Amino acid sequence: MSSPRAPNEPSAAEANASALEANAKQLFERASITPRPSATSAEDATDEALGRVLVVDDEPVLARAFAKVLAQAGYEARVCHDSRDALSLLQNESFEAVVSDITMPNLNGIDLLKAVRRYSRDLPVLLVTGDPNLQTAIKALDYGAFKYLLKPVSPDHLVRSVRRAVRVYRLASLKRTALSMLGTGVGEGSDRAGLEASLQRALESLWPAFQPIVAVCDRSLFGYEALLRSEEPSLPNPGAVLDAAERLDQLNRIGRTMRARAMLPIPDSAAYHLFLNLHPRDLMDPMLLDPNSSHVKMADRIVLEVTERVSLDCIGDVRRRVTELREAGFRIAVDDLGAGYAGLSSFVQLEPDLVKLDMSLTRGVDSSTTKQRLVRSMTQVCRDMGLLIVAEGVETVEERNTLAELGCDLLQGYLFGRPDSELRLPSW
Repeated sequence: MSSPRAPNEPSAAEANASALEANAKQLFERASITPRPSATSAEDATDEALGRVLVVDDEPVLARAFAKVLAQAGYEARVCHDSRDALSLLQNESFEAVVSDITMPNLNGIDLLKAVRRYSRDLPVLLVTGDPNLQTAIKALDYGAFKYLLKPVSPDHLVRSVRRAVRVYRLASLKRTALSMLGTGVGEGSDRAGLEASLQRALESLWPAFQPIVAVCDRSLFGYEALLRSEEPSLPNPGAVLDAAERLDQLNRIGRTMRARAMLPIPDSAAYHLFLNLHPRDLMDPMLLDPNSSHVKMADRIVLEVTERVSLDCIGDVRRRVTELREAGFRIAVDDLGAGYAGLSSFVQLEPDLVKLDMSLTRGVDSSTTKQRLVRSMTQVCRDMGLLIVAEGVETVEERNTLAELGCDLLQGYLFGRPDSELRLPSW
């Protein structure tokens, strides 16, 4: 709310606008920026403009002043006085930069920035404020604001900032085009807002790919592992999704979504097991033992896989939690054995029922005596501990036969079935 002022006293916005207009001519002379002649048509304006810029400010006088300065510098400037209208305009028209006030009703500038990042990772947003605040500035930059401008903004500073923003945007667009043409992916958003938007899209498109696990003894189906898959191109693999979730402290959302979606096609009468992957931090998720969840109701058929690639040292009281999970009926598996942390820490704390040999040990095991000795020793130790051994990444008949001879109980890999959205029966 604005402070009371005398009847004839200009508002801060009016004063700032007047200063902008008064200095504009001097600005162009000093900066050697020649105002462009008025276009004779909208098409001419588009052809001649240096770039399209959206100005968002609930103070109409100030918004028009910004737009006028930018137009005189050669930019096509549109004005919005409501951030919601601005967001609608941004979703339907192309712009190369946004200049937005921070303090606005409805959506403030930072909320507008976060909303923009849901559909554009590159569009530069310059935030303007008349009430500088360190916490707000940090938050603005954290969410990927291109620049943080303080009122009153001088015309030359505004034009220079927008010019650089437009150039950076065009370069980013060219880079993404090149990456797409070269087939090397597009990469995740580097700022927090971009990363949040990427993760949200990943969550919305998350789906489980089921890969069969086969029992060596009778070649029967033992179960399926539900593998994380997403359609979000900026997070092109499960590792990228989990890394983004960890950076944003959203691992629980990934775990809960995957568990819920993995259980959907599993009938209550299923006689096979379902392997669900857990990040170590998922162990402490209170929803993991929610009695109303479908995975808890089928706990006697669920194997919770905890990777050895992430240390358990940051998780408090793991043994108590594992005891609770086991009492609920779950079985515990240590995943990626042979590729994660050395030592007995994970075994001591998790007391697993199964171990999964990492595919780096199983690939080419038929032609490597070193791997054969190592796998034989590991299977023997695991058998002495009463653990079932699963070998992952089996792709050839020779690997399958060698691993069976070395004592593995269960096998998993492309040889038996590729990950699929449907629960397909394995082939031996």
